[in-house]
Amino acid sequence: MTDLGDAINFKDIAEQLNALNLSIYTPSLYLFDCARSGYSIDYDGEGLSIDGREKGLRKLMATNLLKRLESSVNSFRLTLNRIHEYIRQTMELIDAYDKKYSGATIDVSSFTDDMDSSEGDTDPFATKKSKISLADMDYVSWRRDLEADFERLDLLLLMLKDITPEHDSKLQMLIGDLKHKFSNPINGENKKVLIFTAFADTANYLYEQLSTKIKETCGLDTALITGSTDGRCTLPKFPMSFNNVLTYFSPLSKDRLALFPNATDEIDVLIATDCISEGQNLQDCDYLINYDIHWNPVRIIQRFGRIDRIGSRNKQIQLVNYWPDMELDDYIQLKGRVESRMKATILTAAGTGNPLSMGEEADLEYRLGQLKKLQNEVVDIEDMDTGINIMDLGLNEFRLDLLQYVKEHPDIEHAPFGLNAVVAGSELAKPGVMFVLKNRNNAVNIDRKNQLHPFYMVYLADDGEVICDHLHPKQLLDIMRALCKIKTNYDRALCAAVNRETQDGRRMTKYNTLLQMAIDSIVSIKEETDIESLFSVGETTALHGEIKGLDDFELITFLIIKEK
Repeated sequence: MTDLGDAINFKDIAEQLNALNLSIYTPSLYLFDCARSGYSIDYDGEGLSIDGREKGLRKLMATNLLKRLESSVNSFRLTLNRIHEYIRQTMELIDAYDKKYSGATIDVSSFTDDMDSSEGDTDPFATKKSKISLADMDYVSWRRDLEADFERLDLLLLMLKDITPEHDSKLQMLIGDLKHKFSNPINGENKKVLIFTAFADTANYLYEQLSTKIKETCGLDTALITGSTDGRCTLPKFPMSFNNVLTYFSPLSKDRLALFPNATDEIDVLIATDCISEGQNLQDCDYLINYDIHWNPVRIIQRFGRIDRIGSRNKQIQLVNYWPDMELDDYIQLKGRVESRMKATILTAAGTGNPLSMGEEADLEYRLGQLKKLQNEVVDIEDMDTGINIMDLGLNEFRLDLLQYVKEHPDIEHAPFGLNAVVAGSELAKPGVMFVLKNRNNAVNIDRKNQLHPFYMVYLADDGEVICDHLHPKQLLDIMRALCKIKTNYDRALCAAVNRETQDGRRMTKYNTLLQMAIDSIVSIKEETDIESLFSVGETTALHGEIKGLDDFELITFLIIKEK
């Protein structure tokens, strides 16, 4: 992490983070018993209730700190400063209340920290206000816990103070790799480099530290793209925009000649977040650096796919991954320990539970296995193990999408059940229908295999083939996300086709049949589980309720996929 001999290291910092309680995000845990009913506090809540948002924010911020630490010292330091300042302001508010006993309230959603989802730097938790009155809280205990975190953050910031860019070993390694690439191109005189990072803070840091030096020493131009801005570039009088940056970086694949016939300058180094990790052809470049390692192994492959494309004129391409400054097993286990700690207080309040669910433990094992594989070879998505589906993006990312959508469309909770939409099929999704159902009882989710229980998602082809069953929600959500997220308007032609097919919704025989087949597939999988359990150790699942079919579910929504 640094060449300073007496400086703190990655593992030491991680252990300090593990000791944080992050109570700044969970004020509802300090409510008096007599006041909880007024806030609808449910310690098992996972939705958009006060406690659901608090627990989600606390867990995401804990893991986010680890991710930022692995990304760059600068990004980590900025985040620590933000949290440090928010705690300071909150303690001052408590102290002022303690003197005057005026009606002060705490709003947990007032602090924002960009999670850098691939769509930009948004505030995923500023959906609804989570105001809690200090008069209803044991604010003395809360302040004590806040102060403990404040002092620990003080210590961390002090120990990081001496790690300047000159002593940032990771940054200096990047500078060395760039110098070697520029001096020893692997395809003729191609000096193009694409640098990926998960965080806008890190991207900005790299641009500020590298762009001027690269221009002055090598005569090459550098550009920056994040999800929140059109970008920055060292080319003078450059027509700045997201698409123009990509076009000047990869002029052949982007057919720049048709757009800028007189342009001769090019961008040789592009620093970007995952806002360009999908759907962009940048194969003029032959050298990609993952400055930080995304915890989702599929995202790493998607990044490499920007330059590893059919039509590339490069005879060879190179992928460089910057791995954490510790053993990968320890790194993944840290994530598990942090998540366990963030849940421990909640589980203590509820009096039940294992800190990490079976699904979360399996998820960590999966990520460890796939990341280890990526340490030694470049892997195609099709070649990856499917213990947890290869299209896994992590449910937290979908939750961020949901929270952002609710922020923009606050009346969504009033939407009736049974709404549907239609989108065009693609290579990723063949024609059919995706059903979202809700189970009326708890009998189906045997062994807690369905991560979305009591909701069930099933994707069937038009002929009834089950393309994705309810036990693989991440794969289905990923496909749905790819089909729908970029759409802002409905497709009139497709809607007209569905209206003709169903006579404006009066003849839904085809989709009623497919719905029954979807439910039959859920019941069938349960019956298979029942049979398997008869021959396994422990209580049989065959004794856990009877599923009759359609009456056990209600239809929430469905998505029709049709050929264009």
